[in-house]
Amino acid sequence: MTDSTQYVRWFKELNNSDVALVGGKNASLGEMYQNLTAEGVRVPNGFAVTAEAYNYVLESNQAWPLLHGALDGLDPDNIKDLQSGGKKARQIVLDCVLPDDLKSAILNGYAQLKEEYGSDISLAVRSSATAEDSPEASFAGQNDSYLNISSDEALLDAYKRCLASNFTDRSIHYKYDNNFDVYTVFLSVVVMKMVRSDIGASGVMFSLDTETSFKDVVFINGALGLGENIVQGTIEPDSFYVHKPTFNLGHRTVLKRRLGQKELKMIFTDSLNTDNIAVEYTANIDTTEDERMHFSISDADVMVLADYAIKIENHYSDNAGHYKPMDMEWAKDGLDGELYIVQARPETVSSQKNGAVLEIYHLKETSKILARGQAVGTRIGAGNVRVINDVALLSDFKPGEVLVADTTTPDWEPVMKIASAIVTNRGGRTCHAAIVARELGIPAIVGTNDATELLSNEQAVTVSCAEGEFGNIHDGILHFEIEKTDLSQLAHPKTEIMMNLGNPDQAFSLASLPVDGIGLARMEFIINEYIKVHPMALQHPDKTDDVTRSKINDRCIAYESPQDFFIKALSEGVATIAAAVYPKPCVVRMSDFKSNEYATLLGGTFFEPDEANPMIGFRGASRYAHPAYADGFALECQAMKRVRDEMGMTNVKLMIPFCRRVQEGEKVLESMAKNGLTRGENGLQVYVMCEIPNNVIQIDAFAKLFDGFSIGSNDLTQLTLGVDRDSQIVAFDFDERDPGVKEMLRLSIEGAKRNGRHSGICGQAPSDYPEIAEYLVELGIDAMSLNPDTVLATTRHVLEVEKRLAQTAKSA
Repeated sequence: MTDSTQYVRWFKELNNSDVALVGGKNASLGEMYQNLTAEGVRVPNGFAVTAEAYNYVLESNQAWPLLHGALDGLDPDNIKDLQSGGKKARQIVLDCVLPDDLKSAILNGYAQLKEEYGSDISLAVRSSATAEDSPEASFAGQNDSYLNISSDEALLDAYKRCLASNFTDRSIHYKYDNNFDVYTVFLSVVVMKMVRSDIGASGVMFSLDTETSFKDVVFINGALGLGENIVQGTIEPDSFYVHKPTFNLGHRTVLKRRLGQKELKMIFTDSLNTDNIAVEYTANIDTTEDERMHFSISDADVMVLADYAIKIENHYSDNAGHYKPMDMEWAKDGLDGELYIVQARPETVSSQKNGAVLEIYHLKETSKILARGQAVGTRIGAGNVRVINDVALLSDFKPGEVLVADTTTPDWEPVMKIASAIVTNRGGRTCHAAIVARELGIPAIVGTNDATELLSNEQAVTVSCAEGEFGNIHDGILHFEIEKTDLSQLAHPKTEIMMNLGNPDQAFSLASLPVDGIGLARMEFIINEYIKVHPMALQHPDKTDDVTRSKINDRCIAYESPQDFFIKALSEGVATIAAAVYPKPCVVRMSDFKSNEYATLLGGTFFEPDEANPMIGFRGASRYAHPAYADGFALECQAMKRVRDEMGMTNVKLMIPFCRRVQEGEKVLESMAKNGLTRGENGLQVYVMCEIPNNVIQIDAFAKLFDGFSIGSNDLTQLTLGVDRDSQIVAFDFDERDPGVKEMLRLSIEGAKRNGRHSGICGQAPSDYPEIAEYLVELGIDAMSLNPDTVLATTRHVLEVEKRLAQTAKSA
């Protein structure tokens, strides 16, 4: 009899050099168990049944010739051939008899885990392929796992089923696609303590943003119960981001969060099917309304997980000698309340992208939006729809079509790789469809809820993931272009090039643009899209009606109070924008809604006046200390104080819009100080918009109050020329290139320089007119803040202007 110890290796005996012996999953678990438990990262104990045991089972049953008979000559792209060969191969393995010494070794390991954790321990039995989790390819989801195993018979049955899963259709096809020999990829099996997430929570996390490759965040998905629903895409999970640089400085706050539907949770069940022992120990049940309306884990849990992720990434990066982002699975035990890492592997898609080449997709036209969901990646694809409601219909799929389904499983991968885009009803950004689409470089939109009903076969659509966190399915085949820029070849101008940005969903995708920071971060988008409630209605719900109060309560249900909802939603939106350029400056403009725009927010009609000309009415600085809005401004201030002090985004500078008079500026600064935002405290700088002729005329006086000026060329043009830019009939008179407007620009920049104050522009003019950008450079403006789509072109133009000016100065 062979020495059975060669078939079982405990985590404490394993590390990353043992992939050939125990597969990627086991090797990684051993690596963490040995090296990171001392740092506070919890990893459940367990053992590996080695790849040698896999070969031992097949040899002792003389199964290798049978497997060759089933798989030799198989065409993996022929779905029927693949399904037939895979089924035969799996049955060959399932028919194998486990040798007695191997059974004894496995059951002895189980007995030792009982001694460590108690006789009522249940097990997770998971596959671990010997080619798994390499930098070139991830075997995630290719092989089977079995949970809640709690008897000798079920353990041995689950072990054998894991071995058979080495020949699932998806696994066979994946091996062919990635040039692995189907016969030489052996299978090891993980046997570990089952974390009782069935009565807790679980999820996945990455040490970067998976869609944009932004490296400064930890991205966490979570849901109630076992984690299979997240991976399978059967639910929309909660999601959280944590900013690594500020976390490492001691700031323990969530950067950004999104409440998922979490329609189901997978739990343990006592039912038993004697013909299928290992797979009848779990079941899905509906979540309650209360469970769906609250986050699956607390902010404190998010911080623990972020700490784990950073420690794991640092460990792997140190070993490799360079940065290595990680893909991890976590589980919260409902019994002991602790969080555990149950898997970690190198992230194999975003980390492989060429960071020197910036690739931006631009949709050049628009059409009716047929459906929306969460965008996977930042690309665009187009084609005719093929709705697949049954796996039996996969053979109908044609290359280049848009795959539309309720959800996908690994068995669908042969057709997914030939799709122009993928759309699913269910799932979040870490579901199967998202993982595969990301790996294949195919645009995907998941969690649409009803795309299979809204879209029909042969319908021409364009799937755009280039419009932020939410992707749109547009009617028809739309024209789009791909802008590629080699950033390593792009010089940096002396004039600071900054970016205008109001949508936090676009922040990470734009983080790779070569800018000196954010010159204008607008609050209005966040309030309009994320909050949707008038700030005064949150402060004084008693002044609204019953219907409005009920709707406000629904918006705030996952938060401690309506005020807490506003402060966290606004602060996290702003901080997300600031994080994209951290530690470079991010200039955040306090709210500049006009009264008619504020009135459209929930509860707004109870607090807003009806003005004949809101453009020059109750807007900007005039609101902040006024009794009609002071309490609303207090919420804005509290949110910005949280951004800087609690969240650590000290790169945020604040800017006051539409400040008509010097006295008004003084009142605003006093109001800010009362609400915890004192200019100069904790390095706080406060700018003012230079957009009213009086700002230019009295620039010396305004300079005594504020640290810098940002020219708002839209309003400055409007008020200089006396043109209402919202009026179509006089639109022809609105022109930033008018000599009078250019004189205002000159006086503004010279005034700022005279007073030693920062000068910038955040209006539309330099984005729209290259000649205005050239004029501003000639005047010596410190910074230009541009729309994202004009950053690269304007940067090149500014470089040319600066070169010409330098040559002129030299010749003079």
